[in-house]
Amino acid sequence: MAKAKQSYESKTTTDHEDIRSWVEERGGHPARVEGTNLLRIDYPGFSGEQRLEEISWDELFRIFDENKLAFLYQEETKDGGLSRFSKFVENE
Repeated sequence: MAKAKQSYESKTTTDHEDIRSWVEERGGHPARVEGTNLLRIDYPGFSGEQRLEEISWDELFRIFDENKLAFLYQEETKDGGLSRFSKFVENE
């Protein structure tokens, strides 16, 4: 019998609408590291050490598709809370 995948385990997608919905549900917006095409999701009050610049969804998905990326994300934390874990990875 196959074991059901837990919702706290990481998933990947390349579907633009799924990515946008996931990010917006968590209050995030598309961004990139200033002066680069390194994509990030930025959340108010959670910016990292690197300077991020907000970009449009169209710009994010243009870079996403050109670089053949996938979106790695987690629906929930292990304790059942809403997870904000995500990153952009090479699409295998």
